[in-house]
Amino acid sequence: MWNGAGDADTIIGTKGLKQVTDTAAIAAMIEEVLQGNPSQVSQYRQGKEQLLAFFVGQAMKKSKGKANPQQINAILKQKLENP
Repeated sequence: MWNGAGDADTIIGTKGLKQVTDTAAIAAMIEEVLQGNPSQVSQYRQGKEQLLAFFVGQAMKKSKGKANPQQINAILKQKLENP
């Protein structure tokens, strides 16, 4: 902004820094992560709850760090606990 590159929204858009908050897009990423890691899903459902961090990390990796972490956690818990 200091160099005249535009306002904050313009800079965020041109640099691809906007956070993904679309619930459907996040749910689709999470579904891919869960389908790609069936043994971890099984372990989680058998009580190994620390694997939630693994799934969050995989979802963040898939979104290139742009997904909303709170939404990822909420959707992951929902999908893992309600097969």
